[in-house]
Amino acid sequence: MSREKYRAAPAGFTLVELLVVIAIIAVLAGLLLPALAAAKTKGRCITCLNNERQISLACLLYTGDASERLPYNLGTAEIKQTVARGQFMNWTSPVLNWELDSDNTNAVLLTAGGIGSYVSRNAAVYRCPNDSVVSDVQAGAGWTRRVRSLSMNMMIGDAGEFSRSGGNVNNPYYRQFFKTSQVPEPSRIFVFIEEHPDSINDGYFIDQPETHRWMDLPASWHGGAANLSFADGHSETHRWRFASTKLAQQPDAAHLPFYIPAAEQGDFNWLMDRMSTETYPNTYTGGY
Repeated sequence: MSREKYRAAPAGFTLVELLVVIAIIAVLAGLLLPALAAAKTKGRCITCLNNERQISLACLLYTGDASERLPYNLGTAEIKQTVARGQFMNWTSPVLNWELDSDNTNAVLLTAGGIGSYVSRNAAVYRCPNDSVVSDVQAGAGWTRRVRSLSMNMMIGDAGEFSRSGGNVNNPYYRQFFKTSQVPEPSRIFVFIEEHPDSINDGYFIDQPETHRWMDLPASWHGGAANLSFADGHSETHRWRFASTKLAQQPDAAHLPFYIPAAEQGDFNWLMDRMSTETYPNTYTGGY
């Protein structure tokens, strides 16, 4: 027989076969990568929600040891004053900004006093895993994140100089809740919320319900949603509906304060309905 009859076929793929394989891989990647990205986003949201549940539980444990009194929720000036005296009475004490201020990275200060001992000084629960936003000057110094993504509802807790009258001078037509027993619907009133990194500073989430104006803005880390925890201890993820609520999570993006377009006030109204209850007429309740 001729040797030619038993010659082995050449090994390897033809160019056409390689192109077909590459095309198949590209199609599969196009199908799988969005699903993987969505799974990663969902996983981070669940982690963040669990962190907020721990914060919420810490707050309840705090009130149990403090005769129902909710944690202090002071403004910037008073936080600085108390820390300067060596007193760590606020729910948390770092005052955040976009400068090279050590408060932005001080995990010890984050968990000193307040509810810190009730989370076993675990600084990680105060920050959303999606939140790695720093300013250009902070990035230039090698910073990769700040310590906190959460703020406290302004109408919850003792606001110090702002609530000495029994109400809150920044929001006089709404009740200030000093004790858990004063919260009429604990499952409806939020205590902690993820706040936009451009407005989070002293942890004092301020709103202007009478003018429909965002003074501070909620975050939207989770595909246009934010996590909140409530006075009864439960936490939930809420998805914002309007573009004016879901501004880019980056420095100088919010341009606060700003009036909300009439057609986009639904998110604001939803949050205001869960902030407090109205006083009639302009009277205050609460106090220790």
